[in-house]
Amino acid sequence: MSEDVQHRAPTLDDVARVAGVSRATVSRVVNGKRKVAPAVQEVVLEAVATTGYVPNRAARSLVTRRTGTVAVVVSGAEPAPDDGLHLPRLLADPFFGRVVGSFVRSLRPHDVHPVLMLADGDEARRQVVSYLRFGNADGALLVSTHADDPLPEQLLATGRPTVLFARPPRPLPVSYVDVANADGARLAAHHLLDRGCRAVGVVSGPLDVLAARDRLDGFRDAMARRGHAYVPSVEGNFTVESGEAAMLELLRTAPGLDGVFVSNDVMAQGAVHALREQGRRVPDDVAVVGFDDSPAGTLTRPALTTVRQPVEEMAAEMARLLLEQVETGEPRVTSRIFDPVLVVRDSA
Repeated sequence: MSEDVQHRAPTLDDVARVAGVSRATVSRVVNGKRKVAPAVQEVVLEAVATTGYVPNRAARSLVTRRTGTVAVVVSGAEPAPDDGLHLPRLLADPFFGRVVGSFVRSLRPHDVHPVLMLADGDEARRQVVSYLRFGNADGALLVSTHADDPLPEQLLATGRPTVLFARPPRPLPVSYVDVANADGARLAAHHLLDRGCRAVGVVSGPLDVLAARDRLDGFRDAMARRGHAYVPSVEGNFTVESGEAAMLELLRTAPGLDGVFVSNDVMAQGAVHALREQGRRVPDDVAVVGFDDSPAGTLTRPALTTVRQPVEEMAAEMARLLLEQVETGEPRVTSRIFDPVLVVRDSA
C-alpha cells in the first residue's frame, strides 16, 4: 500500500486498485446491491480488509438518498407523569415490547435502525411529521391506538413509505398488517358456549380503538348466531386495573355470570383477580378467555385460555413491507391479515 493511503482514510478507489476491479464493482459489493460473482466478492472483501476501508454512511446516503433509519412511531400513548421517572403506559405493556423487539430483529440484518418516536399530543405529532418530511428517516412503522388519530394521513402526506399496525379506521391508501380480530372473538364465543357456559359477558377494550370494537362485535355476532341475543359488556382500557374494575362491574350487573371474554390478556389478569376476590373459582364457576396470547396469559393463575395474535410475525411483516417500499421506491399499498388461533389452557 502506498504511503499516501496510509496517512488518509482509504477510499473505494483504493479498494478497487488493490482488488484489481472497477470502482463500481467495489460499490456493489460494499452496498450489497446486485449480484456479484462469489470469487469477485471474496477478492473485494479481502481488499477491504487490507486497506482498512470503512463505508461512510453519510456519503452513501447522498448517493442512495437513504438514511438507514426508520421511524417507529407510537401514536396515542398517554403521556407519563411529569416527574422524569415514568414511561407512557403503552411502553409498560408487553404488547409494545413484542412489537418493537420484532422490528429490531427484522431491520438489523438490513443495516437499518429504528428511531422510537412517541406521538402523545399535537406538538409531538408535528415533530414526527417534520422528521419524516425533511428526510431524517426512510419511512415509518406506525402503531396507533385511537380511531380519530390524524397521524396516518399526515404521514402519508410526507411522501415517505408508511406501514400501520392494524387496519386504519378510515379508508386510506396505506399498507397495514392486522389480525382478524372479529374472527378471533368468534373463536372465544364458540369455545365458551361449547364448554357449557350460558350466561356470558365481555370486558371490552376502549371502544374508540378499532380492534376492541371488532372484537366486541365479533363476539356478539357469534353469540347471536347461537341464540344469545344479549351479551352484557363493560369497557376497560387494556390495563390490569381496568380489567379488575370492569370485572367487578360486570358481576354487579350480571351476578349469574358463568363465562367471560376479556379483550386482552393484561385485562384478563385483572379480571381473574377480581373473580377470586369475589369468591368465584376459575374456571369452575366462571370460565375466562383472553386475547393476545401474551406472557401475561401464562403468568395468570390458572393459566389463561386465549386467542393468539401473532404479534412478532405481524411486526416482522410490517418491517418487510416497509423495506420493500424503500428498496423499490414504489408506494405499493397492500395488506396482510393474520388468522387468530385459540390457545386452550386452564381458565376455560
